[in-house]
Amino acid sequence: MTLSIRERARRFPALAMIGASLSLTGCTGDLSALDPAGPAASSIATLWWVMLAGSILLFCLVIGLFLATTFVPQFGRRLSPRHWIIGGGLILPIPILCLLTFYALAQGEYLLDGASRKGGEVLRVNAVGRMWQWQFTYPDLAGTPSAPVLHIPVDRTIEITTTSEDVIHSFWVPRLGGKIDAIPGHANILRIRADSPGRYGGVCSEYCGTGHAGMRFEVEAHAEAEFQAALGQEIAP
Repeated sequence: MTLSIRERARRFPALAMIGASLSLTGCTGDLSALDPAGPAASSIATLWWVMLAGSILLFCLVIGLFLATTFVPQFGRRLSPRHWIIGGGLILPIPILCLLTFYALAQGEYLLDGASRKGGEVLRVNAVGRMWQWQFTYPDLAGTPSAPVLHIPVDRTIEITTTSEDVIHSFWVPRLGGKIDAIPGHANILRIRADSPGRYGGVCSEYCGTGHAGMRFEVEAHAEAEFQAALGQEIAP
């Protein structure tokens, strides 16, 4: 049965709400960057929401002008096409885009050391990627490699040095921080921090071959008193 335009218009709000609800279900989960559990990840999630709000604002302004020129008699008729191009293409979006750009730059500067703003001793971890697993070592501790689980203490900055033994991989724990490439013969550094104990999923976010989809690992954040015990169990022969 064919629905009339009016009936479709009546059903649109309900369909839009259903679609929005379904889309928001993807904002949580073990690998959701929008469900942060640390300061660096919170900064990234905030940046995403700010960018979304800015894009919605700009979209609404453009659509509002379009609807006004379409349905409001004589609206904007006195403006020449050149003025519409300058006003709508430059004057309207540039202030919003500039604000978003400056905010993104500020967040980028914060991410360089944001995970360590709370101070405290830094724990160093070496993360070596290879097809198709991660191997973790602790230079500051008398530990041996543990894979595929990375044990960390909560409320402490973790400085991860990544590299690769074969091809380019990418280290990413979405709920704790951003991503960093692991490049053969080169060391990149990423800092993460967990606010509370728990298990956090990690993935390789750079396609590295047929086993890429299974190149996952887990990060277990422990209270300081339990961290040494958990690490000792992991590295025990």
